[in-house]
Amino acid sequence: MRVEKTCSRGLAGWLAGNRISLAISSYQTGRVYLVGSDKQGRVSFFERIFERAMGIVGNAQRIYLGGLYQLWRFENVLRPNEVIHGRFDKCYVPRNAQTIGDLDIHELGIRSNGKVVFVNTKYSCLAELSQTHSFKAIWKPPFISKLAPEDRCHLNGLAMVEGRPKYVTAVCRSDAVDGWRDRRHDGGVVIDVETDEIVCEGLSMPHSPRWANGKLWLLNAGSGHLGWVDFEKKKFVPLAFFPGFLRGLSIIGNVAAVGLSKPRNKRFEGLQLDAELSKRDADPWCGVQIVSLVNGDVLNWIRFEGDITEIFDISFLPNVRNPMMIGLRTPEIRDLITFESALQTEAVAS
Repeated sequence: MRVEKTCSRGLAGWLAGNRISLAISSYQTGRVYLVGSDKQGRVSFFERIFERAMGIVGNAQRIYLGGLYQLWRFENVLRPNEVIHGRFDKCYVPRNAQTIGDLDIHELGIRSNGKVVFVNTKYSCLAELSQTHSFKAIWKPPFISKLAPEDRCHLNGLAMVEGRPKYVTAVCRSDAVDGWRDRRHDGGVVIDVETDEIVCEGLSMPHSPRWANGKLWLLNAGSGHLGWVDFEKKKFVPLAFFPGFLRGLSIIGNVAAVGLSKPRNKRFEGLQLDAELSKRDADPWCGVQIVSLVNGDVLNWIRFEGDITEIFDISFLPNVRNPMMIGLRTPEIRDLITFESALQTEAVAS
C-alpha cells in the first residue's frame, strides 16, 4: 500500500511542546497511526495493521480499538522515563482482544470504573462487553423498536461526560432496515442517553460528539463543519469548515483534532459538503487538522495521500511524546516479555 504523509512545519514543535501524541484509525486501510515527535525535533509516524480499525480512545497507559470483529485493549508496558529501541517512551502491547463479531462497531468510551462502552451500529444500540456473549446492550434510542442487525438509524458517535455515556449521534430516527441512507441531508439528531431527549436535530450525518469546556461539540459531516449544540434552540452552531467528510474528534484544552476523509462515490453525493467545497474552490482532504476552539483557526495539520482516503477516529494521548505499538505479525509480540512482581515491573526490552 502506498501512502504519502505530509504535515505542517509547526506540528513537531507543537506536539513536543505540549508533550502530546495522536492515535489515528483508518478502517478503509486497516491502519492505526501513532503520531508523536522524536528527539531530533521531527514528527514520528508509527503504523500498525488492524483489520477495519474503527473507534479508538486512549491515554498514556491504555488504548482501546474497535476492529472488524474484535475489541482490542492495549497496555503501555514502559515505566516513567523508560524508553524502548532508544526512542519510544510508550509501548502499547495488545493484551486482550475480545471477539464480538461484526457489529459495525463505531465509537468507544471509557467509564470512570474502567469499563469500555461502544456504539453497536449494526444493532442500533450502546453496548458493553459480555463474558459470554457478543455484547450486552445497555441502551437503545426510544424510536428503535427492537434490537436487530439492521443498522436502522446509523447510530455512530458517543460523548462521555464525567466517565459515563451521555450523548450519542445518529444519522436519523429511522426504525427500518438501512433507513438512514434516505435521511442523510437533514435527518441527523443528538440524543441524551440519560433522558432519551433529542437535544439537537436537523443535522446532516453528525459524528463524534464530545463534551469539553462546558459545551457539546460535534462534527456535522454532511456540511463539513465543526460546531457546538445550542441546547435551548436544539440547533447546531458551526464554528469552522473543513474540506472533507468529517469523522473523528478529540479535544484537549481549547484545541481540537478533526479527522477529514474524501467523500465516497455516490454515498455522499448531493450533500451540502459538495456545495461548500465548490464555493471555496477546494478539493476534499484525507488527514487531520488541529484547530483552535476559540476562533476556528487551523494550527497544524497532517495530510495523507495515495491509497488512503478515509480517517475514522482520533484520540489525543496526553503525556506521551513518541509512542509505538506492538503488531500481531512482528517478532516483538513473541519476544517482548514483561512481568509484574510485588516490588516493581521489569521489562525485557532492547
